[in-house]
Amino acid sequence: MTEAKKIAIADAAEMIVGGYAFLRKDDNITIVNLNRDDEHVMVITKDGKMLESSMDPIEQVIALKKWKENAQFMEDEIA
Repeated sequence: MTEAKKIAIADAAEMIVGGYAFLRKDDNITIVNLNRDDEHVMVITKDGKMLESSMDPIEQVIALKKWKENAQFMEDEIA
């Protein structure tokens, strides 16, 4: 992922925690790891159920934990 793309994702994110950008898309949340050069993305429902992912299992656990611990800080408190 290019630096310009990382910046665009970070600017569009409603929340960034530990290098993970959280973006609302329709009724789901897209989580992007900004620390990786290749795209590591996971899509979850508002209640944290994974729909799809290009992250490895350990990274999925980390991203979901960050979501659960910080979801209340997203705009409109969707959690």
